[in-house]
Amino acid sequence: MAYWLFKSEPDVWGWDAQVAKGDAGEEWGGVRNYQARNHMRAMKIGDQGFFYHSNIGKQIVGIVEVCAESHPDSTTDDPRWDCVDIRALRPLKRPVTLAEVKADPRLKDMALVTSMRLSVQPVTPEEWRIICEMGGVAP
Repeated sequence: MAYWLFKSEPDVWGWDAQVAKGDAGEEWGGVRNYQARNHMRAMKIGDQGFFYHSNIGKQIVGIVEVCAESHPDSTTDDPRWDCVDIRALRPLKRPVTLAEVKADPRLKDMALVTSMRLSVQPVTPEEWRIICEMGGVAP
């Protein structure tokens, strides 16, 4: 299993909206960055990710699971853009803020710190374990 981080502005698509989609999940469409698209093309069903509220809050709030592998993005007719579908698994017991991530020297190389603008990012197994611990959930 691989781990990822999905960023969304909570006033556009937040954790509560993701949870409301239930087991069917939701297409993670609208991504227009080649690196982020390529990350989604590498995802497999069952991979897990952090759900991150960007701009407002700047915090990891929950854990999601990839429930459909890469397919054409329905928000465009341009064949270059793909997406995956994700479903909410569980919230973190305590959100983990960007400031906390940046303050932890064990996370200094995390993509959230080094590639802040990238909307879909890989997370290493060690980063996953640390963030889960900080958020009060089992990895």
